[in-house]
Amino acid sequence: MNDIVISLEEFKKLDMSTVQLIDIRGRESAEYGLIPGAVNISKDSIIRDLMLVESCDITVDGIHLDRKKRQIVYCTTGKDDSKEAAEALRERGYNASLLEGGYHEWLISAVTTNEQNEEQIIRQEEIEKSIRKKFHKQLFTPFAKAINTYEMLSPGDNVAVCISGGKDSMLMAKLFQELQRHNKFPFELTFIVMDPGYSEVNRRLIEQNAKTLGIPIRIFASNIFDNVYNIDKSPCYLCARMRRGYLYSNAKELGCNKIALGHHYDDVIETILMGVLYGGQVQTMMPKLRSTNFSGMELIRPMYLIRESDVKWWRDYNDLKFLQCACRFTEKSSAREEDEPHYSKRQEIKSLIADMKKINPFVEGNIFKCVENVNLNTIVGYKKDGIRHFFTEDY
Repeated sequence: MNDIVISLEEFKKLDMSTVQLIDIRGRESAEYGLIPGAVNISKDSIIRDLMLVESCDITVDGIHLDRKKRQIVYCTTGKDDSKEAAEALRERGYNASLLEGGYHEWLISAVTTNEQNEEQIIRQEEIEKSIRKKFHKQLFTPFAKAINTYEMLSPGDNVAVCISGGKDSMLMAKLFQELQRHNKFPFELTFIVMDPGYSEVNRRLIEQNAKTLGIPIRIFASNIFDNVYNIDKSPCYLCARMRRGYLYSNAKELGCNKIALGHHYDDVIETILMGVLYGGQVQTMMPKLRSTNFSGMELIRPMYLIRESDVKWWRDYNDLKFLQCACRFTEKSSAREEDEPHYSKRQEIKSLIADMKKINPFVEGNIFKCVENVNLNTIVGYKKDGIRHFFTEDY
């Protein structure tokens, strides 16, 4: 390794008061968490602004880069992007280095524990206590309400709780465990992780978080990432469909009759608006669905009424760190988001809803309720069971 690279072990020994830690990942990735003390600045902003000066300190995205301190730059995996930024800083006289392994290696180090068994149990109990006490109104109440309102559970059900490794599915698993402790009728839970081709780092992170949270996961592998990686048209859609099929298949083999996914309230309203603006149709993410390909199987979404902001609050309160998205497309593009405020359609919709909420605080609830309050007397056309109908049929 040359002297531009600093190892994680060396980094941990530094006096952080003498360091400026710079995260150059895209904005959406950075929202899932930074290394403590880091600031998020795009690589392009650093290189662009450095070209404008010779020797004086510069300010990038409102952040002053101090030549009296050591700049340590990191991206997702600590490869080409952080090296390019560190080299650009060095060319202008900064004492810059890149963090070996990037955010991923730091994250694994942060969640990996060598605690004694008793300490692990105490931490798990504290996390569970937070669900029962501090976050009961924000998390457990809407979880139970969705299950009751949409009749998602019946006595004797065996639910495959599908865990992707992100904050939503991990929380869903904990909520199901809490519900099982207090529910009035018996049902079984099977916690499954479908590994579509995760990197070793991402798989270790999922396993460690499951251990910390006390979730007894079953992992089964597939090669979905390999199969869709070179697909140019709608690779994410194809990946999601293939993953869903694998989940149904494996859940059925394990004796489950339902699979549970961790989509929340914000996912629902974003899907409604995406359908209108990009698909030219009114549709929603249903709270439950019968499978058309796997007889007797049903999909349920028990976090249907839970707000994403409350999931993040619970995560941060318990100092938990989860995957954002472990697919290769996300890893490849996370450092390329740079100055683009809307690098994905869903992120664009999130920003649009946030802007509308500034004018109308009820906009989110109105979007959610619009698919419950459809007035067929004012609809020009609709589709039922694949058959298109027009208002002139009954005019």
